[in-house]
Amino acid sequence: MSKRDIQQSSWIWVLGLSGVLLAGCGQQQGQGGQGMGGGKPEVVVADIKPLPVTMTSELAGRTSATEIAEVRPQVSGIIRKRLFTEGGSVKAGEVLYQIEPDSFQANYDSAAASLARAEANLVSAKSKSERLSELVKINAVSKQDADDAAAAYKTALADIATSKAAVQSARINLNYTKVVSPISGQIGKSSVTVGALVTASQATALTTVQQLDPIYVDLTQTSKELLALKQQLASGALQAEGEAKVHLKLEDGSVYPQAGKLAFKDVTVDPSTGTVTLRAVFPNPKHELLPGMFVKAMLDEGVRKDALLVPQQGVSRTPTGDAVAMVVGKGNKIEPRVLKVERAIGNQWLVSGGVQAGDKVVVEGLQKIAPGAEVTIAAPGKAPAKP
Repeated sequence: MSKRDIQQSSWIWVLGLSGVLLAGCGQQQGQGGQGMGGGKPEVVVADIKPLPVTMTSELAGRTSATEIAEVRPQVSGIIRKRLFTEGGSVKAGEVLYQIEPDSFQANYDSAAASLARAEANLVSAKSKSERLSELVKINAVSKQDADDAAAAYKTALADIATSKAAVQSARINLNYTKVVSPISGQIGKSSVTVGALVTASQATALTTVQQLDPIYVDLTQTSKELLALKQQLASGALQAEGEAKVHLKLEDGSVYPQAGKLAFKDVTVDPSTGTVTLRAVFPNPKHELLPGMFVKAMLDEGVRKDALLVPQQGVSRTPTGDAVAMVVGKGNKIEPRVLKVERAIGNQWLVSGGVQAGDKVVVEGLQKIAPGAEVTIAAPGKAPAKP
């Protein structure tokens, strides 16, 4: 069926419906003795005026922590203490676990002693090398003895460097017996208890710390919607106003009190779903939002400065799905219009065709009118007389 045939069928449906309504109204007049009495039907209209409207899109998404740290031991040993409360808040650098430090302390002490011995040997080797270097000038000692003393001095210097490195390594391992939180945030449950044996860089994390304030909300939008939005912004139909704001609706239907902002849009379309990922950042000081929550986000796309809105109560649908409104035209006569509806905004339809600024759309008294009928427009705030 062609587009013209669809429009013709829509008009036939509108005319037929209007005839049925008028016939029913005429029967009520004959039976009850009251009705329109041959006068002009009275209707209430809505004046169509261009208004600036913030366009939003509703996207589904899930919350995720801005930072996640899985805490693992960097040395092997027995857990002596757990120093945090599960589910509580921790600060970066705060000690979470104490691993038995005795063997690591002993290694550090041994490395420190080796360094002290190397430093003592250095004094003797340096003194001997300097003395023999003077004596060899007067042939009091052999050149070989002087060279051996100089080599012993350089070996002592190398021993010092090796011992310092051993001390540093032992100090690091000793410090690693205190397992600290790498970030500030909310800590989860512990996977080990006091007395458990842990190993360096083990696969199982001891616990997890997540930063929840601020928190991410990852949203998905179809590539088709994103392309249409870019085209509207490029053409000037929509005008972006500063940073895009995002509002959240929670699983129970309540609205999250704080607005977020759009952080980034992914540059790759998921081939399996045809969607791109958008990430918004929300303040979460009370930790009301937890990672993994399902939410709906209202994303401010831009402002349409001359949007035309038609009340939904003044719009009906034909069997083919066309949106139809009754407009009071010249001579106060009814003109049916097929509307091009884009989306619902509250209790109104955003339309881009069928009506224009200054039109008067009938919103009350539809049951008394038909295309071509002459009507009287009720005063503002006054309901039309019942048929």
